Order: sequence, then structure tokens, then C-alpha cells
Amino acid sequence: MDYTVSNSYLNSVMQGVIKKNPNEPEFHQAVYEFLSSIEPVLAIRPDIQEKQILERIVEPERQIMFRVAWVDDNGKIQINRGYRIQFNSAIGPYKGGLRLHPSVNLSILKFLGFEQIFKNSLTTLPMGGAKGGSDFDPKGKSDNEVMAFCQSFMRELYRHIGPDLDVPAGDIGTGAREIGFMFGQYKKIVNEFTGVLTGKGLSFGGSLARTQATGYGLCYFVNCLLKKHNDSFAGKTVVISGSGNVATYACEKATQLGAKVVAMSDSNGYIYDENGINLDVVKDIKEVRRARISEYVKAVPSAKYTADENGSKGIWTIPCDIALPCATQNELNLDSAKALVANGVKIVAEGANMPTTLDATKYLQENKVYFCPGKAANAGGVATSGLEMCQNSARLSWSFDEVDSKLEGIMENIFNNVDTTAEKVGMPDNYVAGANIAGLLKVADAMIAQGVI
Repeated sequence: MDYTVSNSYLNSVMQGVIKKNPNEPEFHQAVYEFLSSIEPVLAIRPDIQEKQILERIVEPERQIMFRVAWVDDNGKIQINRGYRIQFNSAIGPYKGGLRLHPSVNLSILKFLGFEQIFKNSLTTLPMGGAKGGSDFDPKGKSDNEVMAFCQSFMRELYRHIGPDLDVPAGDIGTGAREIGFMFGQYKKIVNEFTGVLTGKGLSFGGSLARTQATGYGLCYFVNCLLKKHNDSFAGKTVVISGSGNVATYACEKATQLGAKVVAMSDSNGYIYDENGINLDVVKDIKEVRRARISEYVKAVPSAKYTADENGSKGIWTIPCDIALPCATQNELNLDSAKALVANGVKIVAEGANMPTTLDATKYLQENKVYFCPGKAANAGGVATSGLEMCQNSARLSWSFDEVDSKLEGIMENIFNNVDTTAEKVGMPDNYVAGANIAGLLKVADAMIAQGVI
């Protein structure tokens, strides 16, 4: 793909990233999306260029890669690769998830870590940007095998993290089970009980509402946009890709706010229920039985299941008012965007990280669709992780309603900041530019104040 930025200075930064990081398309895409939207801020803040903030911010402070050896249930030694990309700590300790999936590589983790810098900045909480994980696949593994991997993974990672240094969280493939095993091993090694991981179980320092946070936060952000236009979720038709944590609780909150969610998906296909998704059935399939979404039609015969080798591509042909891509990166392409626009979509808000391709984003914006980027719209998850860190530091546990109320307030602040910033730079309703510029300014100010490091 041609990653040429129109501004000569920004283009030089972009080309430098490509040269230094060859064969990393996801990272290139994330940096290009960022650089191509921030030109208006250069005229307002010439010190960003003078102090070479952009050249510094695209270079991770630290990239850690290591071997993870473990023994499976058959006594065979397995080898995986572990990573931690500590991207930027200007405004606080590194913070970002651990992804366990066969697709994990340097490019994907660098794109995620780069996005995390600005997402964390937007929350207003003191958290830097990082990401990590492994190409280990927990699917189909026994609890003993998952434990063996997690303990081996932590035997190396522990030396690079800490409550005031780097606080990892969950991500794709890393749920409560995996976090529990990792936390136990960390505690054993360092002989301390600290809030070094978030997403923990409630019995050992976890936060209520953390499971729901990303999906709930996504809907709170969209609700702010609807309120701005004197509208609401009531009566709206919503399509959500995915059926994991984010998608499930986005479905729950959208339904609570009066919308009808008619479709969800997994990596094998999607379901369509014109009467509205029965979330109790989805939760039983995904959270209890860990089965495929195709099982839904057995419980709800009136629904339809469509096998789709591309996972959720076909789901975007279903007419809706609001589309919430909550599965994985680059799942919503240009053809999907055209189908959504043709069917009258009004809002596309990202629940996953970078689920929309660059050409799809451009098409949606050109066709007057309100597009809400993940670094703003899905920041509720890391925001609540930040709240878990606060509770751990104070040795307190807040109620569900207290955490949920703080989450809603954070998402309202994020929307208002993004919306106001877009207006200030002469790009009203461009929430990509608003999010990138608002996120950048806080980090840039901190980097300038701390000198050349």
C-alpha cells in the first residue's frame, strides 16, 4: 500500500518508520492513520516538530522478545515466542494488554502498543502505552496446558513489569483464567502481592465492571454522540461483529439503552435474529460452553446462521443504523463500508482495535457516516483497568455502580475532548483527527517537559 502523507515533514516521519520497520504492515497502517490526521496541529504547536516528538513517539522505548518453553499434556515440549513492547511512558507506567493468539507478531503488537499511547492519554489517567503477548493459542488447550504456558511466560516477563513500571492486562485469548495463572506465578517469584496485572479475579484484587467495561464504554461513547444530535439508542437497529467480551457487553448495554441488536459473529460465521439477539443464549454458548456461535440457531430456531470463512465480513450486509465492529483488526473493508452506507448506516464505532481498513474509514467519512475510532470509543476497558490500579493501590474495592459511574464519566470526557479538539482544528465531526490530536498533545507536553530521553 502507498503510505505517502501529503505534508512533507509528516511524510518523512512515515517513510522513516517504513525503513526502520520493514514487513510490518499493521504497524505501518496505524502510524499512517495517525500521521495523516494530525497536520492541523503542526501550525498550532511548532514545538512538536522542533523537538522531534513524532520521530521519538513512533520508536518504542523498549522491545522485549523471548522464548517460552512449556510441556503439554502428552509430555511434549512446546516452544512459543513471547513479547512486550513498552512504547511510551511519558505520562505514566506502561499499560496495555497481553494477546495470546497464533497471529501475534511484532507488527501487530507494535500497532497495538502505538494505539495504546493515545488511547491511554485520552482517558486522562496516568498510563503510558504498551502491548505484549505470544503466538500461543489457548483454544483447545487444557487448563493444565494453559497454566504451564502462563507460568513459563511469566518466568521471563516478571523482570520487565511491576506496579509502578508496567501493568499488563488481558486481551484476545487472555481472560480471567490466564490472568489468574500469570498473577499467581508473578506473586510466587517476586514474593509480593501487588497490583501488577489488571483483569484479576474479584477474590484477589480485581474490579467489578471490568468485564463489561470495553463494551459498556463503547456504547457510552456512542450515546454521547447521539445526545449531541438530540437522539438516542431507542429504536435503533445495531449490528455487532464478534461474540467475545467486547461484543457481548456492547450488545448488553445497547439493548439496555433501547436498541435492537440483530447480529453477532465469530471467526466461522454470523447469526441474524430479526427479533433481537437473545444475549443469555450467546453468553451460555461463549462464556460457559466455549462453543461456536452457530449453536445459537439450535436454541433460537427463528434465527439464521451464515457460515463465513472470513468471519464477520458478510455481517456488514445486514441493514442497520449503528455498526459496532468488535472482532479484530481490518475486519471491515471497503466493500463492507459500501454495503453499510448503501443500507443507511449512520454511525460506525470501533469496539476492536483498528477493525476498519484505511480505505473503508475514508469512504465512511466521505459519505457523512459518523466514524468513532477505537482509540477513543473502546478506551473504556483500559480506563477501568486504570480504576482497578487505583483500587489496588488504596487496598479498596468499589461497588459495580461506583465503577460503572466513573466509567461513564470517563467516556463522556473522552467524547467531549475529541469532539472539541476536532472543532478547534477546523475538522468538526472528524473523530479520527480529534482523537489523535487530543491524545498526542498530552503526551507531547510530558515528553517536552522531561527532556531528550
